[in-house]
Amino acid sequence: MLRWASAWRHPHRGLGPSSPSFSRVPVAPSSSQGGTEPRPVPLSYRLLDGEATRPPLVFLHGLFGCKTNFNSIAKALAQQTGRRVLTVDARNHGDSPHSPDMSYEAMSQDLQDLLPQLGLVPCVLIGHSMGGRTAMLLALQRPELVERLIAVDISPVESPSSLNFPNYVAAMRAVDIPDAASLSSARKLVDEKLSCVIQSISMRQFLLTNLVEVDGHFMWRMNLDALAQHLDKILNFPPRRETYSGPSLFLLGGNSQFVLPSHHPEIRRLFPRAQMQTVPNASHWVHSDRPQDFMAAVRDFLA
Repeated sequence: MLRWASAWRHPHRGLGPSSPSFSRVPVAPSSSQGGTEPRPVPLSYRLLDGEATRPPLVFLHGLFGCKTNFNSIAKALAQQTGRRVLTVDARNHGDSPHSPDMSYEAMSQDLQDLLPQLGLVPCVLIGHSMGGRTAMLLALQRPELVERLIAVDISPVESPSSLNFPNYVAAMRAVDIPDAASLSSARKLVDEKLSCVIQSISMRQFLLTNLVEVDGHFMWRMNLDALAQHLDKILNFPPRRETYSGPSLFLLGGNSQFVLPSHHPEIRRLFPRAQMQTVPNASHWVHSDRPQDFMAAVRDFLA
């Protein structure tokens, strides 16, 4: 039987981030009550060491992703720039705890809690898709924590209505796998069932990285219940009046339709120093399609 709501593992507070320890924890309680500030959850992270005198790079993954999406790029940029590099699992993703709250306000609060604890402020926030919107909101709410901002193929304008993400979530929730199956056969079975809804092989392979076996049961690392409930909010951006005056780069995929010219006025309203740069021959997953071009753009922006 495939399950998706379960306890997950995350680093203990106060332990050295370069060699994190993990323990089972219960699902996090509701993050916001009666209009109060969202309650942060302890995020799972990996920190690569570097010069403490320079602003660190902090990578935030997109919907359905996890911190390992940036493993190769994080290692390369740590070596090329000499900076500390942090990769983080968003709540309800990867090894971070599950919570019923999946708002951008909650995801921003998680980082407002974590980054000062690790001594990583001000930082260079680099967020892809959902992570880019989290980075934008954090920069708007707490500009003193963000030295500069890179939003990868995303804008503060509602995502295209043509996205099939709601169908993806529904298809994953509908899958049922017998516990006796091996992980390889379970993934093959899930791939076959998802193929009816998700034609893209690469997208199915990406989603299947979230299928894991825990205590003899197959489950999704993502909290699909929370994602389904908040998907409309994730595909939009909370209205804001404040602006972020720091340097900002909006790095777009040349083959992507996530950021349209009609979005540019709102980008420049909220981020008056925004630069727009397009990576040719890249889809929405710019860092995966064109990693060398992606890293070159990041290095140039840091210079």
